[in-house]
Amino acid sequence: MDCELLPRAQCRETMEQAQAEARAHGVKDVEVLMLAGAEALTRFANNTIHQNVAERTRHVSVRCQENNRTARATTNRTDAESIRRATRQAIAILRVQQADEKLPPMARPDKVVPVARWYSGTAGCAPMKRALLVKEVIQLCEEAGLTVAGIVSTEETVEALLNSEGVFCYHPETMATFSITAMAADSSGWAKSSSTDLEKLDVAALAKRAAGKAVSSGNPRELAPGRYTVILEPPAVLDLVGQIFGDFSGTALEDKRSFLTDRLGEKLFGENITIRDDVFHPLQAGAPFDGEGVGRQGLSLVQSGVAGEVAWCRAAAARNGRQPTGHGFPLPNSIGEMPQNLAIEGGGSSLDEMIRSTKRGILVTRLWYIREVDPYTKLMTGMTRDGTFLIEDGEVRGGLRNFRFNQSVVELLGNVEMLGPALRTSGEETFDMVVPAMKVREFQFSEVTRF
Repeated sequence: MDCELLPRAQCRETMEQAQAEARAHGVKDVEVLMLAGAEALTRFANNTIHQNVAERTRHVSVRCQENNRTARATTNRTDAESIRRATRQAIAILRVQQADEKLPPMARPDKVVPVARWYSGTAGCAPMKRALLVKEVIQLCEEAGLTVAGIVSTEETVEALLNSEGVFCYHPETMATFSITAMAADSSGWAKSSSTDLEKLDVAALAKRAAGKAVSSGNPRELAPGRYTVILEPPAVLDLVGQIFGDFSGTALEDKRSFLTDRLGEKLFGENITIRDDVFHPLQAGAPFDGEGVGRQGLSLVQSGVAGEVAWCRAAAARNGRQPTGHGFPLPNSIGEMPQNLAIEGGGSSLDEMIRSTKRGILVTRLWYIREVDPYTKLMTGMTRDGTFLIEDGEVRGGLRNFRFNQSVVELLGNVEMLGPALRTSGEETFDMVVPAMKVREFQFSEVTRF
């Protein structure tokens, strides 16, 4: 489809303007990256709407290349003179750069399979629609005596990439996000979800989930830190396990900054852990091409616990005799590439079944403030939040004071005993992925927090 935010004809016109200006300065190789967005957000706190904002943005980024040098200049103006000015700036910058013999030439057209992720109901959502959704969730939570805060947002974006070799990639997409925190005197609950289709967001169910956690975790008791069997709900899995995927990168392996260095092909995790990167997964979002115009390919990152494939940008692939996988970032960059459409294969165990199977353990809703301690073992530290519960004899017995944890993700993925169904999941520490709930043995809590 052709999106009104950024029509294809305007993309071609902008490319022609940049290319004409570059040629006037003796530069043949030009790339134009265009982004346009329209986002609207309704924010609520203390059980009332307090902010409603809308923003429309456009950005044009022009990259020029000659003699193994490249540079980029960006503008938020789309008139012809602004495009010419950005092109001149890119040329001026590249001509003071040192040559990079490893710099790849401009990408040539690649096979890109389009994927439909634009919904009119999301793009055209009116403020009143968002307000009515907020009204519904506030009423639900007020009935439980709770104070709530959160957001409802709807967004429409278009991404286009063109270059002088004939590449023209174009992807429109919508996204709706709902997040809620329900608060009681000494406890809280949280829920969040996103979808390209607003109609698929069940805000009432999310509000009930957050309210239920806030009520049931009241009057939390303190439990001594130590190693426990832990049931991580999908948001907790997302934000913790999601910290490792930047290491599934050819450039990171070259730089020896990946925990997978000299470990590809080894069984690092449990037999029940299989992870793929798949832009075409029905629960995923994002463009089917990367920042260089290469079509995204599916990757088998982990198969039955064995670390397998990694992502390759064009430059790293060329240096290592590989084929690019369509996961590169726009050039120039120091990161290279990264898988961004992660799906961890789930299992058939429900959350209730995991709880019933647990003699003594801890149920964790979400984690936050996660930081890396040891890059080789992917030892992470952070805290639980918004719903931490004691499990005894197969039942949830009440709320717990929150914990700080120090846990290796590599070890965690070797200690998974049960897996729930894989769901599209939203968190706060990394981008959305498709992940299951996990029951994990020997999870390390290092101290109790003050709340």
